[in-house]
Amino acid sequence: MSPSGTLGRVVVIGNSFAGLLTALALAEHADQVTIVDRDRIPDGPQPRSGIPQGRHIHVLLAAGQRAMEAMLPGLLGELAVLGVPSVGLPRDVLQINKGRWVRRWPQSIPFLTGTRALLEHVVRLRVLKHPRIDTLDAIDVVGLTGTSTRVEGIALRAKGETTRTSTVAADLVVDASGRGSRTPQWLTDLGSAAPAEERIETGLAYATRLYRAATDPRIADYKGIYLVPHPQMPRGGVVMPIEEDGEPATRRYLVTLSGLAGDEPPTDPEGFETFAARLEHPVLSEWMAAAEAEGPPMGYRNTANIRRRYERLDGPDGLLVVGDAACAFNPIYGQGMSVAALGAEAITKALADGRRTVRDLQRAVSAAAEQAWAISAGADRTMPGATGNGVAPGGFADKLGSWYLGRVEAHSASNVVVGLAFGNVIHLTAPVTSLFAWPVMRTVLFGRVKPGPSAPPLLAEAVPMVHAPRQPSPPHEPAAPQP
Repeated sequence: MSPSGTLGRVVVIGNSFAGLLTALALAEHADQVTIVDRDRIPDGPQPRSGIPQGRHIHVLLAAGQRAMEAMLPGLLGELAVLGVPSVGLPRDVLQINKGRWVRRWPQSIPFLTGTRALLEHVVRLRVLKHPRIDTLDAIDVVGLTGTSTRVEGIALRAKGETTRTSTVAADLVVDASGRGSRTPQWLTDLGSAAPAEERIETGLAYATRLYRAATDPRIADYKGIYLVPHPQMPRGGVVMPIEEDGEPATRRYLVTLSGLAGDEPPTDPEGFETFAARLEHPVLSEWMAAAEAEGPPMGYRNTANIRRRYERLDGPDGLLVVGDAACAFNPIYGQGMSVAALGAEAITKALADGRRTVRDLQRAVSAAAEQAWAISAGADRTMPGATGNGVAPGGFADKLGSWYLGRVEAHSASNVVVGLAFGNVIHLTAPVTSLFAWPVMRTVLFGRVKPGPSAPPLLAEAVPMVHAPRQPSPPHEPAAPQP
């Protein structure tokens, strides 16, 4: 804390969701917050090189929506006006998991599926209206300044410059630079210790292609397709709508195919289509055949789960690490943007409660990512060929928990009560302990897994209303149905 009683001068490394929202959380308690990024930030919603997975499918989970709306009131309404689709799960998605089609009952949990570039652009415009937040772009941060016990600022140079380096002093440096963060090495350079790191690597790679398709609710009213990968079928496929672009009879979709090391989806059009034809069910391949592709597929391979335990590090003071720089998930699970928002929300609450030390804030950020880590790391541990120091087999309690969660997953395809409870956990709106509530536990332990639909449920069903899940209430109806 600075002599003025505030956080003083704050420098944030990284101008994406984690950096922007963390800057906003800190700005009310700081003299000035400067966001530094290596990219030249575009004026509009264009992809940028600093977000290498930016052209692929992104989803904003229910918990992320709630957190962002709390920090930026009216954001969900603004996104709705811009045509960002709201997709209800399971109502709006054809989903098959381990051979079971999931029933499409009306009670659903909404997630947003706009492009990363648009979502980030809208958030950036709102955040930069704060009078104490400014930015420096096209700047490479090349190190930290200070000592082994206190970070005092950053060393930087203009993008493209190779020799001339300058420094910026700061009372607090925030690393929001993503999974490629160099802070562990920078701490070593200062004579401090690097954090312990957990890693789980499946070798998963994915490829995404843009499509345009007609909509006809008389034939089918689903909006997305999800063929969930699992140990017996590691290949997966997803179709999700993105924001509208003025074409009334069609809309745009992103299609992502995924596979493990040695079975990566190709990035040539013919290979992409051939890979899709060998998924668990032909529904996605048939959808692609009826749609029009726009542009070639694009690949991405950097999908390891990485957790750096800064909250356990004894110093240095003056450094806070957030977002993927602290805890990065396999992007296939769509948690990154939401966890960035939850981390910023946790910082906001900690500061409001008077917890202003860096250690307090770091612990809050870590706690906000804990459930998402348990979900993504837990799923990836079971995939064939998973490696890393986080893959070590657990004891009896872990095996019992895995058995129970397997039963939850099996029942969730055909039982509304279990399905909604499981969905709220996946969307981070309810704790894992909610799966042990008696209505869920009774079904999981004693109920027979009922068969779901025998074929893809092209039309949603109507079932008696049960207890609705806790979720945000988007200020707009879901976007027009897809074929």
